[in-house]
Amino acid sequence: MHEDAPQAEQGPQIFPLNENSNIKHVIGVISGKGGVGKSLVTGILATELARHGASVGILDADITGPSIPKMFGLADDMVTADGNNMVPCETANGMKVMSTNLLLEHNDDPVLWRGPILAGALQQFWGQTNWGNLDFLLVDMPPGTGDVALTVFQSLPIEGVIIVSSPQDLVQMVVGKAVKMASMMEVPCLGLVENMAYLTCPHCGEKIEPYGPSRAEETAKRYDLDFLGQLPIDPSFAQMCDAGRMEQDLPDGLIPDAIAAIVASATVMDALK
Repeated sequence: MHEDAPQAEQGPQIFPLNENSNIKHVIGVISGKGGVGKSLVTGILATELARHGASVGILDADITGPSIPKMFGLADDMVTADGNNMVPCETANGMKVMSTNLLLEHNDDPVLWRGPILAGALQQFWGQTNWGNLDFLLVDMPPGTGDVALTVFQSLPIEGVIIVSSPQDLVQMVVGKAVKMASMMEVPCLGLVENMAYLTCPHCGEKIEPYGPSRAEETAKRYDLDFLGQLPIDPSFAQMCDAGRMEQDLPDGLIPDAIAAIVASATVMDALK
């Protein structure tokens, strides 16, 4: 190669935002496997941050299994266009949401897209969407450590991630996969939230652990993570999500340590800017 020839850019590049968007902090919510309630935790975090006065958006990066729109009462909504950009849907309380299901004529249509198209969709969700001014954009990541998760880590300015687990023995291994992936991408892990940790008997109030004793604190210690709290198995959560009333019916004060970790991370990042 001629020594004066320009060198090609190496490695993945952060997707640019458009001129109609200003996003201060981007936080990912990840899990090493599916079925642990990652989207529920994303919804709780977004709702609680908004209740604290922050302007919040959710980018639903679980492209082939999106559930965020239904949780927030947007199951029958579709995004609109503003020139070459998309306008995200807004929840009843003004939270902005972008998701594959908001592009489909029928929300039960399957998304049969290959890797490059998935990456292109993420680029559009981030850079060709008019997000406006947001304090926080939460990214509901796809489960596992596959192509889409890798694209999110490499192409969005993720400042930190919350890892979601459940009590089964297997989860300790898959938490390790998520932690190591974040480490390889040089993204800080803000801590671990355990979902489905217990249920409370409606008759006697006894705390029951259907998956056995919690191993969340042990797992967090093993991977040098902050343990940010537990969520119970609660039928009211499913009813709330199915009815699209996350903002209206979510109890106050769930996983406050996770909210504190996100706010502390944002404060540090603001100080460094």
